Amino acid sequence: MTWRSTTAALAGLCLALSTAPIATAATAAPPRVARVSAHAALANPPGAPAGVCPTGAVYGSPLPSSSVTAPRIQGGFNFLEGPVWIADGGYLLVSDMAPGTGPYNVQPSTIRRLTPPATFDTFLANAGSNGLALSADGQQLIAATHDQRSVSAYRLNDRARSTVAANYQGRAFNSPNDVAVRSDGVVYFTDPNFQRGNRPDQMNGRTSVFRVSGGQVSLVDDRLRQPNGIALSPDGTALYVGAYAENKIYKYAVQADGSIGARSVFVNYIGGPDGATIDCAGNVYWASGGDSLVHVYSPAGVQLGTVRPGFTGTTNVAFGGPDRQTLYVTSGPWGDSGVYSVRLNVPGYPY
Repeated sequence: MTWRSTTAALAGLCLALSTAPIATAATAAPPRVARVSAHAALANPPGAPAGVCPTGAVYGSPLPSSSVTAPRIQGGFNFLEGPVWIADGGYLLVSDMAPGTGPYNVQPSTIRRLTPPATFDTFLANAGSNGLALSADGQQLIAATHDQRSVSAYRLNDRARSTVAANYQGRAFNSPNDVAVRSDGVVYFTDPNFQRGNRPDQMNGRTSVFRVSGGQVSLVDDRLRQPNGIALSPDGTALYVGAYAENKIYKYAVQADGSIGARSVFVNYIGGPDGATIDCAGNVYWASGGDSLVHVYSPAGVQLGTVRPGFTGTTNVAFGGPDRQTLYVTSGPWGDSGVYSVRLNVPGYPY
């Protein structure tokens, strides 16, 4: 896959941190949502990675039926998350997290590679990752890395690691969980506390959504309870975030420069929304930790159907394959997590 080069290089960033303060217990300031930037709006806001969605295509129903089953490719892994399709190599990467270890009870993580139809190997040991995406130029893996409580970039050619987001205002994140990347390199990520372990809370009890643009970390929203999956609309005008502890999916208006406007409820969701992806028609695919289904919604929030990969522990989804019409799903109980796949009607995001 050919991707448009990012205007803000992600590798080796020394981040200049935002100056807006986080509220502490002493100040008791109300939670905030970042406001629309006063910067001049750009024409044609960037959204889906270049080359993912064909220009001018018209799509019908994304599902062959209202209830679709995804067969398992292979199981037996610890706990899989964060699938991402690497088109240039024709393979899928997933994070495989093990039980917590050490004095802080932090979960180790290995990135596994699936080369279709069913060959698995280790792509990167000790990755410390959960959610995965791709840089705008397609040359780096952008990873929510709970081992360092950061967002990291791994070069695909040599696995070299650099930092995309180290902290916010000098305070360590909880445990970054999932990431989305615009075609211009703007990164959005969620920060629940699921993999924080026993490390100190430096976010004053808040779990938030953040943005990285031009090397700066800024707050999107700190009102969410355990934000989890995150996805961008193909036209770049909407950001979707699942609040796991609220059973809701929120939708944010996105400005052309990447700043965030109004928030609304996209879906009142039952089952704990986990990871997500989106297709080229703007349909939203959300993995459910409660009923283990992948729920498919239209851009208006109307449920179109479901995909069932298994019967427990569905965590995340991504499109892949040569035409990006294969939906890959990570699902299964601890110790027998696996990768499932099914071919659908509309191409979609590789993460």
